[in-house]
Amino acid sequence: MNRPLFPEISVNGRVIPAAEIAAEAQNHAAPAGKPGIAWRKAARALVIRALLLQEAARLGLKPEPQQTAPGRRETDDEALIRAVTEARITPAPVSEQDARAHYLAHRDRFRSPTLCEVAHILFAAPPDDAQARAQARARAENALARLVERPEGFTALARDLSDCPSRESDGRLGQVGAGDTVPEFEAALETLEPGEITSTPVETRFGFHIIRVLARAEGAPLPFEAAAPAIRAALERAAWLRAAREHLTALVESADITGIDMRAPLP
Repeated sequence: MNRPLFPEISVNGRVIPAAEIAAEAQNHAAPAGKPGIAWRKAARALVIRALLLQEAARLGLKPEPQQTAPGRRETDDEALIRAVTEARITPAPVSEQDARAHYLAHRDRFRSPTLCEVAHILFAAPPDDAQARAQARARAENALARLVERPEGFTALARDLSDCPSRESDGRLGQVGAGDTVPEFEAALETLEPGEITSTPVETRFGFHIIRVLARAEGAPLPFEAAAPAIRAALERAAWLRAAREHLTALVESADITGIDMRAPLP
């Protein structure tokens, strides 16, 4: 007699079909060759879903599905889960004292962004065209060798050689802050002092760049009043997550769940 690979799971007597777990498992990552981990993650997610839907039924909730995006509305189950979390999860309020304490403990995190005035010369190449990228790299290295001899020629080379529309402005990109450019470009900026040019071409998905920092304005510490809105938002999110975890833990502990240990850590 063949035994099932995974045990049957039930939540307060309601069986979660194996096919439903298998479908949900597609949404959960697992190491190669260990599908059981994805299955257990999926099973846990569906157990929590079942507990929330059962609680919504006990409370007699009948929410109207809401629009979540243009052309998309909640399913009935999604509306019930939203309603039960709104009704039962009540995070502790964030006080002014809490916000100030967080600011004082992490003051170095609250600074205005560093801004760089930047110019570059782009030698463009598609990321999946090895030949074009090799040619772009060679062009960039040749131009950089010319700049080593005559750094003052940057503007002329930007106008003559760059594949970026910024060539019309001598390669100038204006002020650039954190997140304004791709990570490789941003990392190169952090290594340059005003007036310096990258010593090697910088590769990004766009091609190869020769980068020059024209000026840098270092970020300054923000006063509490400027940082307070972001601090309160972060503390409120953290408080909601704590309250949600506590509520779900209480639901699990009071439920009759068979076929899975909700407290066991995943490998």
